[in-house]
Amino acid sequence: MTRRAETYPRAEEAVRQARPVEAEVTHPAFRLAFHDPEFLLRDEMRGVRLLLELTKADRLQDEAGIGSTVVVFGSARIAGPETVEAMARTARSEAEREAVERARRQLAWYEEARRFARLLTEAGQAAGRCELVVITGGGPGIMEAGNRGAAEAGGKTIGLSIVLPREQAPNRWITPELSFQFHYFGIRKMQFLMRARALAVFPGGFGTMDELFETLTLVQTRKIRRLPILLFHRAFWDRLVRFEVMAEEGLIDRADLDLVTFVETAEEGVAAIRGFYGGELPCPAEEPPPV
Repeated sequence: MTRRAETYPRAEEAVRQARPVEAEVTHPAFRLAFHDPEFLLRDEMRGVRLLLELTKADRLQDEAGIGSTVVVFGSARIAGPETVEAMARTARSEAEREAVERARRQLAWYEEARRFARLLTEAGQAAGRCELVVITGGGPGIMEAGNRGAAEAGGKTIGLSIVLPREQAPNRWITPELSFQFHYFGIRKMQFLMRARALAVFPGGFGTMDELFETLTLVQTRKIRRLPILLFHRAFWDRLVRFEVMAEEGLIDRADLDLVTFVETAEEGVAAIRGFYGGELPCPAEEPPPV
């Protein structure tokens, strides 16, 4: 990336010049403010940290040429094929065998997310383009499946990890220069939507529900432009959420039911995105949805 000519010295030059003097003046008050970790971690600097988290991931995606994304959400607890095989080999108790059967059933969700990501990547990143880039929460389960399918198709893929009490390492399928870590859930969720052209939601728990319903609320209240919100595997969603009850009770408009589209297969998901945008993949160039 070409740097523009600058009148003022760059910040890293100031850090280099200040280092010998700071070594003599030991009190932290003398440190350059932007090079003082203790100061940046103070409560009063929360606004600056929020801005840093927002800006870092945004700028690095720009530098990587990311045009548009498709968000893939779903449970971190759904095992991939290698894990399921390992579970089956070591299962001894009845509870362990039941866990293997459940994992085998849920493996279909993992593989559908993997295939969906592969199809999107083949469509959006052909001929040097960088559209419909799969972006996930960076962890295991459905997130891994999304990143994996995109990587197996030879494309770039993004992971937005979050610092949790139980440390969660990013999955190995994320493009290294597009693997980001966040402290603030709110900034992370904003990053998911800043370039999004569609949201694909697979079965999941509290985190998946949070991300789904926040997006539905943003679309319903016109805080972001409408985009396809795909719910994969309707049998799961029919057991979990009764959207029709909300409409029957007048808690949402009946038209709000059209904000979600139920799909079963990767091909149906891609076709739904294609139909939403008038048959074009990658999606027509336009301003990203405001967040």
